[in-house]
Amino acid sequence: MPRVELSGLQTFLAIAEHGSLRSAARVLGVNPPAVSLQLKAFEDRLGTALFTRSTRSVMMTDAGRALFLSTRHLIGAIEEALDTARETGKARSGQLRVTLPYRAWQLIIAPRLAAFEAAYPRVELDLSIDEGLTDIVSQGFHAGIRLGDHLQDDMIARRLTSPLNGAYVAAPDYLDRHGHPMHPRDLLSHSCIRHRQISSGRIAEWRFQVDGSEISVDVSGKLVLNDLRTVVEAARQGLGIGWSLRAGVAEDLRRGDLVEVLPQHSLRRPGFFVFFPKSLGRLGLLRAFVDHFGSEA
Repeated sequence: MPRVELSGLQTFLAIAEHGSLRSAARVLGVNPPAVSLQLKAFEDRLGTALFTRSTRSVMMTDAGRALFLSTRHLIGAIEEALDTARETGKARSGQLRVTLPYRAWQLIIAPRLAAFEAAYPRVELDLSIDEGLTDIVSQGFHAGIRLGDHLQDDMIARRLTSPLNGAYVAAPDYLDRHGHPMHPRDLLSHSCIRHRQISSGRIAEWRFQVDGSEISVDVSGKLVLNDLRTVVEAARQGLGIGWSLRAGVAEDLRRGDLVEVLPQHSLRRPGFFVFFPKSLGRLGLLRAFVDHFGSEA
């Protein structure tokens, strides 16, 4: 229904229910002349009179009575639906669907999930672990979490972590067999475990900081994987050198299962952000999620 028709119907029903233009104006919060003009315009669009009017009263015509009987339930239903939408928007209960990569789960969600569930026991988190650049609107997600250089356009973004260090890592036995690279160009003689990006299909560049500038090295190797967890697992098995966020392999480094190579040349990534459509910016569920998991960014 066009907006002007809905406004006209609302004016008509207010007059019919309250018996006069003045009473309808008071209920609608406008002046009586405005009600009269709205009614006249509505009748003109319908092509029929809905009331017979005198200085003392208004009476519904047959057309007005028929319209009233068939539509008097509509405004109440619309108002009830609007009230429901308002309450849902404020609610801290229901389902929230979020797409995120594994490292965001590991570093942001998992350590604080129990506290979130305790604070919001009526929220159901539906989390999809995915490294691709998901279109959250078309895929039905409320929000996504990605590194700051992989955010979807035209979205509101909120920081969840500070910038994160990257790390090139290998197993100790691999380095015992092949030696430690001392400069990024030394990687040209190493077996490098490369990562194919799911969304673009391209193999990710290996980039480094050298003498204050960023450079890329066109590394090679026998293994290309599309999951960064598997890259780390392959490195752990001594199959070559792979890349990860350093925080994601901190325990492997502490235990000595992996060794970081070229740490002085590694670049920082911009950290994780949660992003969501502007239309969901006031959704209570989403605000609760962002406030909880972003409070220590």
